[in-house]
Amino acid sequence: MSNLIAIVLPTFGLIGLGFFAGKLKLLGDRAGDGLSDYVFLIAVPALIFRTLATGADADANPWGYWVAYFGGVAVVWTVGMWLAIRVFKRDRREAAIHGFACGQSNTVLVGVPLILQAYGDAGAVPLFLLLAIHLPIMMSVAALLIESSGAAGRPLEVAWRLAKTIVTHPIILALAVGVAAKNAGVVPTGAAQSIVDQLAATASPCALVSMGLALKRYGILSDRVPVLTITALKLIVHPLLVWVLAFYVLPVPPVWGGVAVLFAAMPSGINAYLVAARYKTGETTSSAAIAVSTALSVVTVSGWLWVLGIV
Repeated sequence: MSNLIAIVLPTFGLIGLGFFAGKLKLLGDRAGDGLSDYVFLIAVPALIFRTLATGADADANPWGYWVAYFGGVAVVWTVGMWLAIRVFKRDRREAAIHGFACGQSNTVLVGVPLILQAYGDAGAVPLFLLLAIHLPIMMSVAALLIESSGAAGRPLEVAWRLAKTIVTHPIILALAVGVAAKNAGVVPTGAAQSIVDQLAATASPCALVSMGLALKRYGILSDRVPVLTITALKLIVHPLLVWVLAFYVLPVPPVWGGVAVLFAAMPSGINAYLVAARYKTGETTSSAAIAVSTALSVVTVSGWLWVLGIV
């Protein structure tokens, strides 16, 4: 129980701090936007760069690890889309958003801090190996599904926008620079190391407070049955599938398998809402799914930590 409190309380306590700071108007929406920008553009890239540039080499083949995670994504995304079309009577564009919300994990704001808290340095390499391909794959599939369902815009223009978004994303750039620095043997020292270390140290607390401020915006307005369905697929079915694949089907080392399960157990990520807003479909459902899944994940993540033997 003490281990569970040590891992879960700092993570969700800081989310709660951000939420109530927003509710009490101690910090406004502009502060939340600024903090979120800082996390995405500076703090988390610094953390990723430091981890990859100075960390130990990976001692396992990542293919089974990736297949275990994205196998779970494929199932919950497909089921989420099918339910949206057949049961909730949504069009294919909005169904793609439902599926995206079922499979898209909140990696930066919740996943990175919690997984590093649970596994420490041992979990850093598998975490960032998954993070390296998570965003490009998820965003690409979401955009292609929506565009192929009749979204506005010519295919070449869509492909160009998507490619530009991915290759200029600060997380992707930090991953690339970190790997390049590791391979070249270039490690920050002296003042440069101190700056990177201080920035990296702010990533987790700032990300969690930022998530709490963002949740204050995303109330449960309507669409409760679809939202609860997405939440169940995200918090229970997705990590369950990854757990089975990683520990009983594919040869994945225990720590790597645990990281994949916790990554899958994270609540729906904010990118689901950003894509919904971009295409003007499913905004209410996706934003509510973010709020509900984040609130309930304090319970479900605690359960997965117990299943994995961390607590």
